[in-house]
Amino acid sequence: MQIYNTLTRRKEPFTPIEPAKVRMYVCGMTVYDYCHLGHARVMVAFDVITRYLRHRGYDVTYVRNVTDIDDKILRRADENGETISSLTERMIEAMHEDEARLSVLPPNHEPRATRHIDDILAMIETLISKGYAYAADNGDVYYRVRRFEGYGKLNNRDLDEMRSGARVEVDEHKEDPLDFVLWKAAKPGEASWPSPWGEGRPGWHIECSAMSKCCLGETFDIHGGGPDLTFPHHENEIAQSEAANGKPFVNTWMHAGAVRVNHEKMSKSLGNFFTIREVLEHHDPEVVRYLLVASHYRSAINYAPESLAEARKSLERFYNALEGVAPEGVESPGEVDGGFDERFTAAMDDDFNTPEALSVLFDLARELNRAKKESPGEAPALAAELGRLGAVLGLLQQDPATFLKAGAGDLPLSEEQIQAKIDERAAAKKARDFVAADGIRDELAALGIILKDSREGTSWVFEKPDVEA
Repeated sequence: MQIYNTLTRRKEPFTPIEPAKVRMYVCGMTVYDYCHLGHARVMVAFDVITRYLRHRGYDVTYVRNVTDIDDKILRRADENGETISSLTERMIEAMHEDEARLSVLPPNHEPRATRHIDDILAMIETLISKGYAYAADNGDVYYRVRRFEGYGKLNNRDLDEMRSGARVEVDEHKEDPLDFVLWKAAKPGEASWPSPWGEGRPGWHIECSAMSKCCLGETFDIHGGGPDLTFPHHENEIAQSEAANGKPFVNTWMHAGAVRVNHEKMSKSLGNFFTIREVLEHHDPEVVRYLLVASHYRSAINYAPESLAEARKSLERFYNALEGVAPEGVESPGEVDGGFDERFTAAMDDDFNTPEALSVLFDLARELNRAKKESPGEAPALAAELGRLGAVLGLLQQDPATFLKAGAGDLPLSEEQIQAKIDERAAAKKARDFVAADGIRDELAALGIILKDSREGTSWVFEKPDVEA
């Protein structure tokens, strides 16, 4: 297995620290508002990575933190006139609802910053004792960036270049403008915790260093996050953890790509900012997940109406292949002809190449369609294989008929009216009035309702008709 390492900027063979075990930490959400599409990108990307590692037989311990105290949370709670705990609990519950709808499996551990204050204080004290941090006279504690020899290695940045190009706020309490805060002195009325340096709260970066050490140890296999976290957040994590522990922090760094909306950066100022729940009000969750999975995890994704329409059509191709085939009773999935499992594994072993893996699934769906017509006895095993490999990507787990009918809600005909038409067609066929029967089929097809005849009777699926611009 090869994984692209942001630290070395190349693909590397993946060898976990402990054989057959993977310890992975991913930076999670700051819970002051509902999760947006960028969060969904990270959630789904590392969910697929976790699912695949487990599929390959690894015992994965997946940790994703929650930042439940910071400036944004304090401001939003004050604006809402609610307590910090009320706000954060509400947003965490909403986050879990969004994840579940996108078929994102929960992490093994979900540590919260406010529950690890003692771990954070202990790490800060270690950094001070080693000379990597200092307490200022205003009650803040800062990290000495120039004291850490490897600072900038994740982003390939030079300290002097950072200093000359940085927009640095004037702060007479810092020894160096590049130093960053580990502990923030509390302002009057703010939430705070006691510390050797006075009442305060942790800085953003230190919480992940402390929580990852608590959950996974001083050195672990994979650290992931969004594309905007490489600097300064992950750079600062490395500096803190390696200085405090005297050991390498992480072996492999992974970062998901950004989400663009109609080829523009998602931004509230541009009016193209969407929360997950806003998107799911109008689109099937599996369609949204497919869109996020269909691009390589390191690539940028374009969220647009045409992108979602294409994602739905792709899923319909899969579910049309699965429709009418019962995979039950297949004893040995993964042992069908065609080498689909081997090709799927080769694609995913190459830095989790989901686009190539999906192309294998499309080939499998085509083979399933062929078998349904020419070799029905082979179809159940192929359907089981398609469902099994689809599950590795968190896809194709719905009942095919349910998914295919889901888009029919906007049609001028109700399901009862559609069934009445089917019954009318059946009566015409029985009376050998095939012109009338074909006319009913064509009438429904014009609405996107495709009839499928079988020994069990007539079923239907909805395939949204192409509309010319």
